[in-house]
Amino acid sequence: MNQLNALKQFTTVVADTGDFKQIEAFTPTDATTNPSLILKAVQKPEYRSLLDDTVSKYRGRALDELTDRLLVRFGCEILSLIPGRVSTEVDARLSFDTSATVNRAERLIELYQAQGIHIDRVLIKVAATWEGIQAAAELERKGIHTNLTLLFAFCQAVACGEAKVQLISPFVGRIYDWYKKSAGAAWVEADNADANDPGVKSVAQIFNYYKKFGIPTEVMGASFRNVGQITALAGCDLLTISPDLLAQLASSRAPLAKALDAQQAATLDLQRQTFDEVTFRFALNQDAVGTEKLAEGIRAFCVDAGKLDQMLLAA
Repeated sequence: MNQLNALKQFTTVVADTGDFKQIEAFTPTDATTNPSLILKAVQKPEYRSLLDDTVSKYRGRALDELTDRLLVRFGCEILSLIPGRVSTEVDARLSFDTSATVNRAERLIELYQAQGIHIDRVLIKVAATWEGIQAAAELERKGIHTNLTLLFAFCQAVACGEAKVQLISPFVGRIYDWYKKSAGAAWVEADNADANDPGVKSVAQIFNYYKKFGIPTEVMGASFRNVGQITALAGCDLLTISPDLLAQLASSRAPLAKALDAQQAATLDLQRQTFDEVTFRFALNQDAVGTEKLAEGIRAFCVDAGKLDQMLLAA
């Protein structure tokens, strides 16, 4: 059995791509997209027609509507290839506006429903700012399920669990990047690999906390840099993996064992935590990796959203 099939015994495998033509080969259950992945896809000749068709059909509509219709177009194509859910992201430029996030999420769902897609097959991705988490809580109360992304700090995960969001996406690779850069010449790769990887440790902490206290929010590790980070999280609820790393897993027959276990987590001696807005903002401020990578991630998604805007305007 290859490592990809072995992983599927313990964890729901999710494809992390806007390139839906790559998805079918790996038979994932779910798929995720983000502004950067969609931008990358529409720059390829085989996907350019989706952008051109969307603009042609809805020319004269507001730019934000065109963007949402393009995202939904990609999502529908992806859903035709997978049995599960697709994650579609609200514009990152709304990351600090609760009501605007709710409104855009509701429109995305309406556009999916107009295409005959059931609400349960879509997760709305929202940045895990305080405002984003409150928007997600409101959406969940309305029956719209959410995927809280750009999650780097434990306080973000706790607040998401309290908000009863459907799923969170802690970013393994970006946490790893931060610690490696911070350590500089003192970094020893072998000492920070696999279960000792700081990104892996962050996800394991969240997973154990959720399982210990019966928090139903799903944990989906994301943003991987290497296969070792993935195999060290076997047993996590879900893992969203790029096509390149899915291919590496599929080509390897190295042994793969379950690394995270909900039953073991239930026996751990952990302290329950809670956050209101004031304590959340302070805890995030005290977490350097969380503060810096959240801001950096939002900025990067905003840049790519702007580039996508320009492509739509020029079409």
